Amino acid sequence: MALPQIKADATKDRLIGMAMPACGAWATTARQDALNRLIAMGLPHKRDEYWRYTDPALLVGAEVSPSEALRTDTPIFMDKDKVRLIFVDGVFDADASDDPTLEGVEITRLVDAQAADVHWAQGLYGQLETAGQNPVDRPLAIMNTAFATDGVCLHVTGKPSKPLHISYRQSSDASDVVLHHVVKLDAGTELTLLETGTPGARSNVVLEVDVADNATLHHVRPQGRAHNRAVATHLFARVGTEATLKSFTLAMNGKMTRNEFVADIIGDDAVVHVGGVCVGDGKDFHHDDTVFITHDALNGESRQVFKKVLRNAATGVFQGKILVKAGAQKTDGYQISQSLLLDEDAQFLAKPELEIYADDVACSHGSTTGAIDETALFYLRSRGVPEQQATTLLTLAFLAEALDEIADEALAEELRDRLEGWLARHG
Repeated sequence: MALPQIKADATKDRLIGMAMPACGAWATTARQDALNRLIAMGLPHKRDEYWRYTDPALLVGAEVSPSEALRTDTPIFMDKDKVRLIFVDGVFDADASDDPTLEGVEITRLVDAQAADVHWAQGLYGQLETAGQNPVDRPLAIMNTAFATDGVCLHVTGKPSKPLHISYRQSSDASDVVLHHVVKLDAGTELTLLETGTPGARSNVVLEVDVADNATLHHVRPQGRAHNRAVATHLFARVGTEATLKSFTLAMNGKMTRNEFVADIIGDDAVVHVGGVCVGDGKDFHHDDTVFITHDALNGESRQVFKKVLRNAATGVFQGKILVKAGAQKTDGYQISQSLLLDEDAQFLAKPELEIYADDVACSHGSTTGAIDETALFYLRSRGVPEQQATTLLTLAFLAEALDEIADEALAEELRDRLEGWLARHG
């Protein structure tokens, strides 16, 4: 059977039983447009170019593979002064959340925004996702736009004194969660956005971000503890003049994870940094970072820094691209993806890409795979450091460049502590 027909049949099976939430006119139009695009495109298949390293079966199948629910918050950032917005199995829990009041941020639940006749999210919901479909198809994000059941809309009008924290909890072993968040930063504003926890046994989460001129968004996302979860995330961003977007993801555990980051730099002198650390153990662990950054303005800076530590037949994937359009002179694009394989069974699959149509740029990419430095390990052991502790120290040193992408040192230090704990448990 031809691939288009296979994808059409799989899409039809997946959509059985799915229904769009009731919304106002503008949201219904956006959702129906997404559904039409999804039917025309079809859900991803492992024979698709950008899915050849990752089998999407767990993410697109009609049935959810159960994952034991961890019914409490991820114990991280607990000492950080912040405003928590808690979702349980993909539904906002007002009673468990903090008072959704934060100076400089207008916080609206997605279902309320989409019920309104007029809302600022109308100009963003599904719009950045649609733009992000070219030149690479991202059908899981289209499905999210069509069927997302909840989420938050954040309109940043100032510089709030504390971070906003979206916290996910799972209460059902078979929860199938579709969440969509929209973030708009006005010119000159700033926000730190934290995401933690496990949304569901299977989850599809989209974050659309519009960073206006001179605005700054710091996004830090430690993904949840559940070992059998399957998750697909997309972050679509539009970044204006002298604006800054920095996003960092720490991934530990999980069965199938696909994190996609798509950014369009449309303003001069803008900065986009995306980084990630992944540590995986076991043949059932598969983690995929797929990144696409487009430079369409002068003097833009982008960094992609990804490090993966893998053992016991775990698999890591990195697909990263820098596209520099004609006229985007003085672009500075940097991309590095590296893996540390702690045994011979683990594997790292990488596809770094540069596509450049301007002649005055400084762009580079590199990808390496290696094992622990035996000379350094011998040196530490000869100084009396136990082998496991020495391996942990060298691994943390390997991960340091990616962790340095986090601007808030207190957040970075807490993630280092969690990594050290994970490495100690899996030594």
